[in-house]
Amino acid sequence: MRVFLAIEIDEKLLEKISNVQKQFMECEAPVKYVETENLHCTLKFFGEIDENKLNEIIEAIQSKIKSHEPFKINIKKTGVFPNERYIRVLWLGMEDIEPFSNLQKDLDEDFVKMGFKKERSYVPHLTIGRVKGAKNKESLLYKLKDMGNIEIGEMDINKIVLKKSELTPAGPIYTTLKEFDLK
Repeated sequence: MRVFLAIEIDEKLLEKISNVQKQFMECEAPVKYVETENLHCTLKFFGEIDENKLNEIIEAIQSKIKSHEPFKINIKKTGVFPNERYIRVLWLGMEDIEPFSNLQKDLDEDFVKMGFKKERSYVPHLTIGRVKGAKNKESLLYKLKDMGNIEIGEMDINKIVLKKSELTPAGPIYTTLKEFDLK
């Protein structure tokens, strides 16, 4: 099964995020936008794993989560990965990320011990679209600058979720496997 660890987006922010996506759609660039119900912040993408590895991951999360308290993040600003010359991902950024980053680094230590690749330079973000080509790139860059300081809002992080991702022709289907509450 294909699995990842994520933070779900507060429902009160989803309409604002959807509106940002609609503004980018005006550029008519070849972008596959993330469906509203699939918006999340990825803490770790594990890829294809078996049941034994899944149980190992769950145990590691349960062990580490105990030392992390709930926190808030502020979703704001737009950006791209890897850079403006070669845009592959459109994202919304975050402020007040220290607790988020600490949680990700702490969990990643155990995931690396399990044989998963270490996250090199993890940047907390919310992917809103994946760019599929260079058509209308200038329009996309203009919109990025125009919306660069957009404010979406603050949200409380009280839990993280382990999700299964099934790829289908209509897009991915995410199923929650387990939730972990921050103490």
